[in-house]
Amino acid sequence: MAPIAIVTDTNSSLTPEEAAALGAYLVPMPFTLGGRARLEGVDCTQEEFFAQLAAGAEVSTSQPAPGTLTELWDRLLADHEEVLFLPMSSALSATCATAQMLARDYGGRVVVVDDHRISVTLRQSVEDACALARAGLGAAAIRDRLEAVQDRASIYLAVESLELLRRSGRITAAAAAMASVLSVRPVLKIEGGKLDAFKKVRGQARREAALLDAMDRDLREKFAGRPVALYAAWSGDEALGQRWHGTVQARFPDRAVRLARLPLSICCHVGAGALAVACAEILAP
Repeated sequence: MAPIAIVTDTNSSLTPEEAAALGAYLVPMPFTLGGRARLEGVDCTQEEFFAQLAAGAEVSTSQPAPGTLTELWDRLLADHEEVLFLPMSSALSATCATAQMLARDYGGRVVVVDDHRISVTLRQSVEDACALARAGLGAAAIRDRLEAVQDRASIYLAVESLELLRRSGRITAAAAAMASVLSVRPVLKIEGGKLDAFKKVRGQARREAALLDAMDRDLREKFAGRPVALYAAWSGDEALGQRWHGTVQARFPDRAVRLARLPLSICCHVGAGALAVACAEILAP
């Protein structure tokens, strides 16, 4: 019997192919697009999603059904001693709380991590978990290692519009209206699992500079002397992502910048044209 099955959800920015290469298992995040229930990575492509969004389709997110989680856990426990589940931050989704409740029925064989990560920083947690599992750590020990460094990650995010965030209740209608009237492009920060306003700027060049300056400061101060993974992420057009990756790499030429799409579960709130730069400490086995 294998020791540990590592499970995450598609909010991690991992594709099914990437998860399989790591030896991890992936739960597709559900969302509703134009009145139709969808599963990320299963029955909706990036192209279809953004085409419908541009056409005015309503979009909303939800958490995986409890049965989806327990059926997968039951299947994995048939040939694994333990399951380690890494969902998105409990501060941004109820998935973690639901999973923790369901895990109580498994006598300690299912361990849920709440390290307040999302998107590419969650991806780094999954990669760390896989490395720690290969080094022989048990599920509870891996959870403790990940949660002990939950604050050692940063994401800075710039969006084209606050409208979808307003619809989902992440910001107030007044704040969204003010940003629209003033042509402000907001820069947001995700740290410790919470989404907060970081800076308001006007113009594409200034918002990109704000993202890069913020990450530069974090790398010099918060993460000084620590091994980190650095990510450029985006939503929408492929060319935008490639250009942004080049911009981030040029700003940090001595670091390997990884490129990843923002998951659709986040794009439901930020829409197309979002740019992000993120980093997370890499845990040594």
